[in-house]
Amino acid sequence: MSRRGPVKSAVPSNVVSPVRRCSRTACGRPAVATLTYVYADSTAVLGPLATYAEPHCYDLCAEHSERLTAPRGWEVVRLAIDPGPARPSGDDLEALANAVREAARPPERPAAPERPEPRETPQPGAARRGHLRVLRSPDS
Repeated sequence: MSRRGPVKSAVPSNVVSPVRRCSRTACGRPAVATLTYVYADSTAVLGPLATYAEPHCYDLCAEHSERLTAPRGWEVVRLAIDPGPARPSGDDLEALANAVREAARPPERPAAPERPEPRETPQPGAARRGHLRVLRSPDS
């Protein structure tokens, strides 16, 4: 904190948005596609927006993804881009509900073994608690 009061940010906090934006300079439109370069094959791959922002990929808006060109000698592979936002289907919601029910269900107790397992014979001077073993000092 400075003597004149708290330092104010140059960018207002209401500008930050959870929506991923186009990677092109000065473009603030929402991203709809992800561009990845495969340098070994001289190929640019443009596909649906990746689930997570990757450091070596570029998110592009609809306009920039349509106008994309590659360097001379390179090939552009365009994968189908879903124009609308992905919404959960009825199957997705049912699967989620089933997963929540399964997680809330108490664990089933395993059936008791028919014959008892052989017990380990403790060493003299050793006490046993569960899976831990306490050994007494050889001095005592």
